[in-house]
Amino acid sequence: MPELPEVETIAAALRQGGRDGPPITGRRVVDARVFWARTLAHQTPNAFRKRVAGQVIREVRRRGKFLWLALSRDALLIHLRMSGDVIVATRDTAPRPHDRLALGLGSGLRVVFNDPRKFGRVWLTDDPERIFADLGPEPLDPGFTPREFHERLRARRRRLKPLLLDQSFLAGLGNIYADEALHASGLHPLRSSDRLSCYESEKLLSAIRQVLREGIRRNGASIDWVYRGGDFQNHFRVYGREGADCPACASAIVRIVVGQRGTHFCPGCQSLNEML
Repeated sequence: MPELPEVETIAAALRQGGRDGPPITGRRVVDARVFWARTLAHQTPNAFRKRVAGQVIREVRRRGKFLWLALSRDALLIHLRMSGDVIVATRDTAPRPHDRLALGLGSGLRVVFNDPRKFGRVWLTDDPERIFADLGPEPLDPGFTPREFHERLRARRRRLKPLLLDQSFLAGLGNIYADEALHASGLHPLRSSDRLSCYESEKLLSAIRQVLREGIRRNGASIDWVYRGGDFQNHFRVYGREGADCPACASAIVRIVVGQRGTHFCPGCQSLNEML
């Protein structure tokens, strides 16, 4: 957390305005403050401040779970990890306890990276593709076909749940949306990826896209104190609903641990119909 829909919601707010802040595209970085040096993946705080100052924010994108600020010379990449968030505030707003980095912009604004658990990282690079080298395809990319998805599933030969969380396989999915997509496709989280038929693979990709788009439409999910503003949590079908009735068949939702991650599924809708 945050996952693809939450990161996309933040990116859209930075592009278009929202979440109580104006858009930042077209604004020049006047200065930068680094409150915790290890937030920077590579540069020292002094080198970062010198390099970023004067650059203009041309565009705000998303790649997987990365926020991508395309600057006039470089790319500023932010990975929110477990607890990160990015907001736009006025320059006279006092820093909050967990602010790690702030970019001062023109017109009296600041872009602030806040990260209570300190897992998030920031890169300033002229080669963003080097940072993205190990990322898999974007699930919402229309050029990513069901056939390609099926071939990738067959090649990996792994249990579905941990495979869907592997960012080198597919970029952007996390625990919430993997559980929701597996339920929507009727697939058990322990199914082996190489045993899926073409039809099952296509159904899974369609379900992934469905739940991601719905998550984006609802501004993501707000399930703890880290990310606020979304309401997809009010529409979960299985995630976090252990013991509750499945909305499709009324079986009790079950929670198991797969690959050290809590995993929620419906034993009625998602049978394990293969030899283990």
